[in-house]
Amino acid sequence: MSRPMQARKQHGMTLIELMVALAIGAFLMIGAITVFMQSRTTFRVTESLARMQENARFAIDVLEPDVRMAHYWGLTTLTGSILNRAAPTAANGPGPDNCGVNWTINLDEAVDGSNNSYGFGCAAFGQVETNSDTLIVRRAGEDAETPPLTGANTLRIQTVRGAAPAQIFVGTTIPAGFTAATSETHRLFVNGYYVSRTSSSTVTNFNTVPSLRKWTLLADGTLENQEVVAGVEDMQVQFGVDTDVPGSADRGSIDRYVNVNDAMIDPANAGFNPNVEILAVRIWIRVRAERPEVGFRDAATYTYADQNVGPFNDAFRRIVVSKTVYLRNARPNS
Repeated sequence: MSRPMQARKQHGMTLIELMVALAIGAFLMIGAITVFMQSRTTFRVTESLARMQENARFAIDVLEPDVRMAHYWGLTTLTGSILNRAAPTAANGPGPDNCGVNWTINLDEAVDGSNNSYGFGCAAFGQVETNSDTLIVRRAGEDAETPPLTGANTLRIQTVRGAAPAQIFVGTTIPAGFTAATSETHRLFVNGYYVSRTSSSTVTNFNTVPSLRKWTLLADGTLENQEVVAGVEDMQVQFGVDTDVPGSADRGSIDRYVNVNDAMIDPANAGFNPNVEILAVRIWIRVRAERPEVGFRDAATYTYADQNVGPFNDAFRRIVVSKTVYLRNARPNS
């Protein structure tokens, strides 16, 4: 007689075990999501700071070599011996004048600009940052040009060593009285830097991106407006000046830093001091993030140069960087 079949035991999870497992899984999921969101936020902040630092370094890297070479004219260091140079108050000389009379050939002011204003006669790109400085750098190209010259409208300087006159000229014909054996031809470079509230990189989230821009003298003799880098919100400039009397023991060292429009360095001002020589340029750049950051509020106050601005109370991060550049070719009168 066969033995009756016994019912097999069923094994599984109880409702309580299932609920405990779901609770633990939910807890782990929430932790993973929290770590992911924090990592994502950290990445965005790091990326924003890195981008601002990159833009700041690029702006300084563009400005520094240009400023360092200011007052370089080729074979001569004597600005007063260069013929055809002219101040803004003189009759219009060679070169374009849409940014101001003799804007390109005012070599007596190798570094120049305006303080907390846009002082150029040419229209800016978009709306300018009215509280930002401008900076003009005038110099010759580092490399001498070898005949035959090209560029019928190129602005050039023909220079010789010593106290013999040099000369600004336009075109490809070396001025009379100069020989290739004793003189050099250098192209004239002029750059006028300023800050615009807009940039060529369009608009991000309906927030206009500011930019550092420049008016630059091209090889065809015209001035062109170019963007240097987006994200620059302000530029401040001060000049390191030597105020000692020529021939004194301390002549050739910086005594103080002054704003761009200081009376002692402005030939058109009654307080102009012809003994003052600009030996260095100190530059501050304030860079703003291109995009607002959710949950961030800029409550900082920024104090630099003659500025004391903020808090902006917006969602943009900002940094300020500075650089002091010594003019390699500054030549104080002895």
